[in-house]
Amino acid sequence: MSATTALTSKRIHEALGELLERRDPNARGTVLGAGNDDLDSGRRFLSVLADGGWIVPIWPTRHGGRDADDAEASRIAAALADYEVADLYPYGVGLNLVGPILLSCGSPEQQDRWLRPIADGSEVWCQMFSEPDAGSDLANVGMRAERDGDEWILNGSKVWTSRGAYARWGMCLARTDASVAKHRGLTMFAVDMKARGVEVRPLEQINGDRHFTEVFVADVRVPEAHRIGDLGAGWGLTVETLAHERATIGGRTFGGGDDEELGLPAWLEAWRDAGLLVDPVSRQRAMRAYALYRVNQLTAARAVAGGSTPGPEGSGAKLRSVAAFKARAYLGKDLLGPGGMLSEGPGHLEFLTAPSMSIRGGTDEVQRNIVGERVLGLPGEPRVDKDVPFTELRKSR
Repeated sequence: MSATTALTSKRIHEALGELLERRDPNARGTVLGAGNDDLDSGRRFLSVLADGGWIVPIWPTRHGGRDADDAEASRIAAALADYEVADLYPYGVGLNLVGPILLSCGSPEQQDRWLRPIADGSEVWCQMFSEPDAGSDLANVGMRAERDGDEWILNGSKVWTSRGAYARWGMCLARTDASVAKHRGLTMFAVDMKARGVEVRPLEQINGDRHFTEVFVADVRVPEAHRIGDLGAGWGLTVETLAHERATIGGRTFGGGDDEELGLPAWLEAWRDAGLLVDPVSRQRAMRAYALYRVNQLTAARAVAGGSTPGPEGSGAKLRSVAAFKARAYLGKDLLGPGGMLSEGPGHLEFLTAPSMSIRGGTDEVQRNIVGERVLGLPGEPRVDKDVPFTELRKSR
């Protein structure tokens, strides 16, 4: 089967059927790695599909893809939804963020070194962007990178670094020029997370997960060959990376599949079958959650059909995805009455994870600003420090 020949949905199903088991439509889906730090199942899953380029079909064949166009990639994504897949949250930064950036601006040597290990799951990446003083205002990044011959010496700290606890590489935003405005003095690097001077400390979340971390970087040497993109072009790469992140979260519908006969999601059927939707108020709230879920499904399908280049519309998709998830998670607890106070009850992990959905991948407030300014054309918020050199900002002193 030629990787360069466009496949019909039938042939895609035939190929995937030889590699994977059919998915149980009543099974609940995973939620961005919540409650699970299992790397082995994801690595096995990726290694099985890597030779056929099924996970990253638009990537070049030599890097673990199959040189597919957007239409074929959409057919593959639709087909994969019918099969048992591993929780790929640990591999998401590499597959969905780093990979596309390397394809767009990485050197041929960087692509040859890093893309195939991302595609087959042999190497995990983390995203080293946020800092204690640079969260929603990410351009305030203060980690320093100073040139020393053919190397850069990095110093500073990062926080909220997902996958940092087990990543092999980090996509790191650092300041290479503090004399210019904060958006213009940033550069992107690939940091070896096992290098001398890198210290990773897990942060335990309310849902018990420990794949969030803070990272301390002290005199870490990074080869010039590991600089990603042009010197000083880090902010543009950051914006592009975050667009991919929003599109990835916004493209998730969460909550399992639909029953083939009734067309209802498994969670709604479970509520009905348990007799939790008898009173009209509960039914009304359930229908609102269902409407949000269905709109999110349709929005995600439209995004996939629209191509592989994410734009500001991804912020709207993320807002819809978050609203649907939170509505279902909170209502699921409420429907259980006093039993909902028990941690052993169904949906408890989703309930504890729900608040983070409005923060991870950019806060709801940031997403609304993007939609307002870049989609609706509304006036931007005042930015009094946009053209001020970083060294003159109050936070840098």
